[in-house]
Amino acid sequence: MNDDDQQADDTALEALPLDALPLDAWHRAQGARMVAFAGYEMPIQYEGIVAEHNWTRTSAGLFDVSHMGQLLLSGPGLDAAVEAVLPIDLSTLKLGQQRYSLLLDASGGVLDDLMVSRWPDALYLVVNGATKWDDIGTLREALSDDITLNHLDEQALLALQGPKAADALARHAQGEYQLSALTFMRFGRFTIAGHDVTIARAGYTGEDGFEISLPAAAAETIAALLCGEPEVKPIGLGARDSLRLEAGLPLYGHDLSPETSPIEAGLIFGINKRRRTEGGFPGADRIIREINEGTARRWVGLKLDGRLPAREGALVFAGGDQIGTVTSGGFSPTLGAPIAMAYVASQHAAPGTALEVEVRGRRLAATVSPMPFVPHRYFRGS
Repeated sequence: MNDDDQQADDTALEALPLDALPLDAWHRAQGARMVAFAGYEMPIQYEGIVAEHNWTRTSAGLFDVSHMGQLLLSGPGLDAAVEAVLPIDLSTLKLGQQRYSLLLDASGGVLDDLMVSRWPDALYLVVNGATKWDDIGTLREALSDDITLNHLDEQALLALQGPKAADALARHAQGEYQLSALTFMRFGRFTIAGHDVTIARAGYTGEDGFEISLPAAAAETIAALLCGEPEVKPIGLGARDSLRLEAGLPLYGHDLSPETSPIEAGLIFGINKRRRTEGGFPGADRIIREINEGTARRWVGLKLDGRLPAREGALVFAGGDQIGTVTSGGFSPTLGAPIAMAYVASQHAAPGTALEVEVRGRRLAATVSPMPFVPHRYFRGS
C-alpha cells in the first residue's frame, strides 16, 4: 500500500458516521453540547462542567452511559469457561452480587476492565464502550461453543449518582423489596414507569449511586421522569471525568492499556484471592510473579502546587531524572487544586514523595498522594 492509499483509508475511517445514543434527541433538547466519544455522539456538558460536577457531589446527576457494552453469557460449564478468561473467583459470586474484573491478554496486559454480575443461570458483563467490539471478539474466540454470548444492544444504561440519588430513585423504582435493600455492588430487578429494569448500586463517581439497565425504547421516558425530580439534573462526560479523577478511578485507554498490568496499576483486588495462587487465566505467570516480586513502576496520585493542571502525557521528574508519565489529570473542583494520576518508578511511589511535573515547559512541584483524592461515599448498609 502506498502513502496515497493509506491516506485515503485514514480519511475514510475518519468519515465513518458516529452512532446515536437512544437519548440523542433528548440530550439535544436539554441543551447538551455533543462530542465524539467511543464511536458515539455524547453529551460533554449541559450548563458547565464545574457546575455539573458540584451538583453531583451535593445532589444527584443522571449520566447516559448507553455506549457501554452490556453482555449476557449463559450455557453449560459457564463458570469454568469464564474463569479461564477472567481472573475472577465465581464460586464466591452469589446471585444478586456484582464484582470488578479484568480482561487480560496472554502477557498480562489489560485489554479492558469490566463488571461481572451473577444473574439466574447467566453472567451479565458491562464493558467499556471504546473496547466493546474487541471484547466481544476476544470473548467469543476464548469461550467454548457451548457458551452463548448475547450483546444486549437493545438495552440502554443510565447512571444516577450522588448523595440524593437514592431518595430520587426510590420514588419510582418498585420491586419485591425496597431500593434501600441494595447495598454497594448488589443489584435487583425493579420496574420504573411500568418498564422492567435492572438496578445495580454502583457507579463511577465515588458517590453513592445506581446503574440502571433498561429498554432503549423506555430511555427517554425514564430519563425525563428522573430529571423531573428536584434533586436530579443531566450530567455530561466532562463532569463524569473530573468526578472519577477525584475518586481515583482508572479510565481505560488512559490509565489502563495492554501496556499496563493490573498489579502496577494497583488493581490486585481485581485478581481474586484463589486465582492469585492457582492461576489458570491469561497472563497468570506474569501477574503472580509481580504479586510476589513487585513491579518496576506503580500508578500513583499526585497533588500539584499552584492551579495549573497537568494533562495526560506530562512527564514526571525526581530531580533531573524522568521517572514517570501522567495518565490522567485536571483541576479538582472539590479540592480547588490540580490533581493527576501517573505511573512512576516504584522507588518514588511512596505517599509524601516530592516530585515535579513538566507542564507547558515549566517544572511544577508535586507530591505523591494516596487515592482516592476525595473519599468514596458508597452505601454499604446502615
